[in-house]
Amino acid sequence: MKVRLWGVRGSIPCPGSDTVEFGGNTACIEIRFEDLERYIIIDAGSGIRLLGNKIMTHDLPKGPIHTDIFITHTHWDHIMGFPFFVPIYIPGTKLTVYGPVTYEDEGLDTIIGSQLSYRYFPIRHSELSAEITYQPLKECSMDMGDGIWVTTKYLNHPILCLGYRIEYKGKSFCTAYDTEPFRNVFPTDPDDPGYDEIAAEEGEKAAKEENDKVSRFFNGADLLLHDSQYTHKEYLKDKLGWGHSSFEYAINSAHKANVKKLLFFHHDPLRTDEELNSLGRKYQAAVEGKSDIAIDIAREGQEFTL
Repeated sequence: MKVRLWGVRGSIPCPGSDTVEFGGNTACIEIRFEDLERYIIIDAGSGIRLLGNKIMTHDLPKGPIHTDIFITHTHWDHIMGFPFFVPIYIPGTKLTVYGPVTYEDEGLDTIIGSQLSYRYFPIRHSELSAEITYQPLKECSMDMGDGIWVTTKYLNHPILCLGYRIEYKGKSFCTAYDTEPFRNVFPTDPDDPGYDEIAAEEGEKAAKEENDKVSRFFNGADLLLHDSQYTHKEYLKDKLGWGHSSFEYAINSAHKANVKKLLFFHHDPLRTDEELNSLGRKYQAAVEGKSDIAIDIAREGQEFTL
């Protein structure tokens, strides 16, 4: 199983001289099973444009393009590259697009496909040549055939968001981004006018249970991409509830779950290459001699063989 990163940024693409080393494209991940000639895509951020170009030169000459795209959630930075994914314009292409069911009336097909309307784009979804099937997802475990399993887990984000665990031949790759720690939403200070002892206790219990479920979800993963948009100080200052985690939380979570390699992912668009390099050195030094986990900053174009 080979994992390649085509986009590692969060919120919005940020090309420029300060983001050359780590890249400015938003989330897109390619997982290849080379002995099967199969591949899976996670997220359709702006990085999927370049992946589509690769598929056109590498895969199309071998036959029609058939693949699966798993969307973590439908915030724009994770679907904005879909109209620029060239295979959707090629006759014979068959795509199944999976993603979480939302609370809205519209389905996944409308949410993603509405980008392809004259209001936003010169080509309509109905004009695409590809055969596209949209499959809503909840928490589940799916046999994708050929020994490939995909397991999903709800994360903590302002909209329904899924983490994905891909398993093949005893190796596992996990995503846990666009998430933050579950926390008690009830007042815990007895002097607070809204304090309720039972509610406070139940809130603490519920938050712990959900955080434990996420930990079990990526337990023992060979590679984990974890949200680390903020430092702990930034998170506590004014980012609570935004749906993103800190570097420190990612490290602690991965260490607790016996993850083998952790990649910091979903970089803040304001984070420069210089800042990311500095943060990488800082956190690598912090775990040296204290944990067996390998940590690194996700870079656009990186490839890992599991």
